[in-house]
Amino acid sequence: MTRVLIPSQLIAYTGGATRVEAQGPTVDAVMRDLDRRFAGLRFRVVDEQGRIRRHMRIYVGQDRVHDIARPLDAGDEVLIFGALSGG
Repeated sequence: MTRVLIPSQLIAYTGGATRVEAQGPTVDAVMRDLDRRFAGLRFRVVDEQGRIRRHMRIYVGQDRVHDIARPLDAGDEVLIFGALSGG
């Protein structure tokens, strides 16, 4: 199982949970597992072409993920963040 940290703007999908667990060998598989349990969550993070949305960031540990095909190792933690914007 991979621990996933959910940002505040997405906790409505997880029933208020900020930390959940999901299964999968890649970031994409983890996102799909989350979407099976929390319908609509993946679409808020990943677009129809399988790219991370511009306003979202995914990290595995301290490494920013640019491709959701990134493999995961045992014990990895996935962090999802909403990018800040403004001026």
